[in-house]
Amino acid sequence: MSATISRSDNLHTSVAAALYLILNSSLANPDTQERSNEAIGEGQPAKALLSSNYKGFVAGIFSGIAKLTVGHPFDTIKVRLQTSEKTEFRGPVDCLVQTLRREGFKGLYKGASPPLVGWMAMDSLMLGSLTVYRRLLREHVFASPALRPQIPGEMLVKDKLPWFGHGIAGIMAGSTVSFIAAPVEHVKARLQTQYQANKRDRLYRGPIDCVGKIYRAHGIGGVYHGLLATMIFRSFFFFWWGSYDVLSRWFDRNTALSTPSINFWAGGLSAQVFWLTSYPSDVVKQRLMTDPLGGGLNDGQRRFRSWWQAAKTVGKENGWRGYWRGFVPCFLRAFPANAMALVAFEGVMRALPD
Repeated sequence: MSATISRSDNLHTSVAAALYLILNSSLANPDTQERSNEAIGEGQPAKALLSSNYKGFVAGIFSGIAKLTVGHPFDTIKVRLQTSEKTEFRGPVDCLVQTLRREGFKGLYKGASPPLVGWMAMDSLMLGSLTVYRRLLREHVFASPALRPQIPGEMLVKDKLPWFGHGIAGIMAGSTVSFIAAPVEHVKARLQTQYQANKRDRLYRGPIDCVGKIYRAHGIGGVYHGLLATMIFRSFFFFWWGSYDVLSRWFDRNTALSTPSINFWAGGLSAQVFWLTSYPSDVVKQRLMTDPLGGGLNDGQRRFRSWWQAAKTVGKENGWRGYWRGFVPCFLRAFPANAMALVAFEGVMRALPD
């Protein structure tokens, strides 16, 4: 794992340098900047739209790398707090201190390999599909003469989607990306909750070993354990992308911020709106994904047979606070990780040739 993390660190360094050059170029030419929603497929002619769709999938890769580089240490603390016994850690600071003491700085990037690849694929698919769904909704749903009179005029700006149209596109993109996200997050969670400092004492030696063992014992269904929970969690993308549109327009109308600055603030704040609404479902998802699978894995006795059973157990064991355990590191992570991810995405969108 340490060799894998070292390779990941080198890749992060190289990508960070590339992102700096791209974003610096964007910042240096504010007159050529386009607002975020326009950059991903709204109100463009067909040729430009095809180009934007292509660019969205490519730029999403850089968004994923930026998100993981900034956010993974926070995520490790969050997952450990969500899945450990109450007596294991006194809080996020204690969890951080114990992790650094036992495993060093690299312990914060434990399980980083699958999401490094996964976030590139997930953000590429999510942002690319979001572009397509926005266009389809705008052209075939919200452009319908029967529907448009029912939408207040202030919500319709030229041919753009209203904010809840962006939210619906977010739900659709979230469902789409769940088919990649579920196995990636499943493996990541299993690796992050291996507390043994000695590799020989761990059940899984790394992501490939983890996938192999789960597949041999439980088949493809085992690898996709937690898919429904992932889709429920990502249905809250409605609030993320709906609020991102609202905030982007507000900053555009009421401030003199540059486009990258709008991307940064709207991206970070909308991500916090998302986590405020979705966090309890993420706790349930993590509990399901770290629940022993049993059988040939010999990893313990399985506790949860359904999402609802896991949700009830969290409340029964810890009360309402159980649904918010680990929220602080998650909330602290949400702003910088997603703000930088969207700045990276929009910066690469502007830098790529048509």
